[in-house]
Amino acid sequence: MEQQNTIQWFPGHMAKARRLVQENLKLVDVVIELLDARIPVSSRNPMIDSIVGEKPRLVVFNKADLADPEVTKQWEKRLQSDNISTVAVDSVKGKGISEIPKAAKDVVAEKMAKIAATGRRARPVRCMVLGIPNVGKSSFINRLSRRKSTKTGDTPGVTKGKQMIKINKDLELLDTPGILWPKFEDPEVGFKLATTGAIKEQVINVEEVAIFLLNLLVEIVPDGLATRYKLDQLQQDKFELLQQIGAKRGMLQSGGVVDTQKASVLLLKEFREGKLGRITLEGPREI
Repeated sequence: MEQQNTIQWFPGHMAKARRLVQENLKLVDVVIELLDARIPVSSRNPMIDSIVGEKPRLVVFNKADLADPEVTKQWEKRLQSDNISTVAVDSVKGKGISEIPKAAKDVVAEKMAKIAATGRRARPVRCMVLGIPNVGKSSFINRLSRRKSTKTGDTPGVTKGKQMIKINKDLELLDTPGILWPKFEDPEVGFKLATTGAIKEQVINVEEVAIFLLNLLVEIVPDGLATRYKLDQLQQDKFELLQQIGAKRGMLQSGGVVDTQKASVLLLKEFREGKLGRITLEGPREI
């Protein structure tokens, strides 16, 4: 079975999202760019550089608990070599979240020192979180703010409806939508977003996405795949491999035919939950 279609997913919110972000950039000191640690390239909005410009940035690899830790370290090293600060976090369990305030403060330490040198009273660093849909932005913000933080009122330059959430004495977060919708021309980007659940299954062909994922898993973790589904040998044809998996899990229809739809849903679910291991689908060598 060959992949026939590409995933086209561009909801049409890009212009509005971009305008909102650019309107609010002047209110913050640091942009926190949230990426999925499993697909750092594909989960990055391709227009982020032109939107953010020279604004100081902190890159946060979210869902790091599901990604290969060694590859995440390689990614961090790669970005740090370009003088981009990074932190790897698990927003669900909170691992790494405590590092964010200090990392954000360090990014603009020179700017804040200059403000202090003028005799002005020191103030918290102000941040904005940007990320594509379903990259875990809500979970990240909830963890960072502990859901109990009070909003600061009457912040200069902040209009009604936009308030700063006080994280601690050193950090504030602009409480405004920071979602940037992805626009991709490379079909692989769409498929990788689909494998992680960033694109909902209502708009994808789950069998095609599962076969796409199997192509990657056979290259990255063939032994883990065989072990998880108790396969003595991995079929070279990925549709037949999908049938193998479905048969092993008893997903049979009348006549003994494997329900590949159910097998696809199972494979994607188990990948997303980390049951196939900690897997990164994109390494730094790919950029």
